[in-house]
Amino acid sequence: MSTRVAVVGLGRMGTAMESRLREKTYEVAGWSRRHGGSPQTAVADADVVVLALFDGHACAQVLDQITLKSGAVLVNTSTIAPDEAAALSERVGPAYVHAPVLGSVPAVADGSLTVLAAGAEVARVRGVLTALGDVVEVAEAATAAALKLVANSSLAGALLALRDSLQQADALGLPRSDTLDVLARGPLGGLVSRKRPFLDGTDSSPAAQFTIGALAKDATLLADATQVPFPTADVLGNSQAGPDADIGLVATEASVDDAVLRPLRAYVEGHATGDPTHFGDAFLPSAHIEGLRDDGFVTWTLDEYVGLFPGRPAADESTRRRRIDSVQVHGTVATASMTLWHGTDTFTDVFLLVDTGGRWWIANKAYHRDRTP
Repeated sequence: MSTRVAVVGLGRMGTAMESRLREKTYEVAGWSRRHGGSPQTAVADADVVVLALFDGHACAQVLDQITLKSGAVLVNTSTIAPDEAAALSERVGPAYVHAPVLGSVPAVADGSLTVLAAGAEVARVRGVLTALGDVVEVAEAATAAALKLVANSSLAGALLALRDSLQQADALGLPRSDTLDVLARGPLGGLVSRKRPFLDGTDSSPAAQFTIGALAKDATLLADATQVPFPTADVLGNSQAGPDADIGLVATEASVDDAVLRPLRAYVEGHATGDPTHFGDAFLPSAHIEGLRDDGFVTWTLDEYVGLFPGRPAADESTRRRRIDSVQVHGTVATASMTLWHGTDTFTDVFLLVDTGGRWWIANKAYHRDRTP
């Protein structure tokens, strides 16, 4: 008698899993909230119940509505927080296998997912899991959930690295096709190859394989679980493409709106020219500048700060350099850092910026000074 499988959650991944398992001759029933009815109808006779849901809350809701038949195993492929996975494992007991997957819809279709499987009954459901991809066994449900979040954080980081590379290439006037051809040969090659239709505009509306909203959710789960700053979560959450677009479109967006860079460029121009009027275009009138100078803490008003500039470039201006290192936008506020090489001094400037209704300003600056003997 063949194994009967129920797939609960027929979104992109769940639908692809249902199709793949049918191809592998499993008897498959499916259920989705949008189709209505009770999930119990789908799972009543199932030997293996596969959850492919959006988050931990949805998993808990479904478990409230179903009862597994005797001897059935629940396989949860959903991406959820480690503590949620541990709670579900405890709730279901030995019949629970936590099995988040690495890969998106195309990987399901050709059976090339990586399945991170944890639970006492992994051996009993190995056939179902290997139909979807390679199985990597881990010790506990929470571990499998955590590894999935860390893996997705590396994907998010790669997307932002690709975005920055494309933005720099565009600034240099390089043709997008040439840039992608070269990047496809480097460390980001796999990502470039998979997402090229989204990157080069050859297909204006390819179907989303992994949505920005889903990856943003995963990034937020990781940040919440670790309490380690993870700015990528904020970047994804504020993507201009929207939560239902494919993650590949994140790499096509400008990393920073030019309006946010305006006051930072005015600040650089003030240093380059020594003309204090540029600082008036950079800072709010209420801004303060603070840091250590000659072993003492100083806090200057904007008027006190601009009074330090003589209205002409420094004598060694031709040897000085300045670079904007990072900008992170959080709605109507932003943080930025800059490095300035001024002779024997190297300054690290950290800025707080605010959007005052369509125009960005530096609200405050703190700095660190390194002096080379």
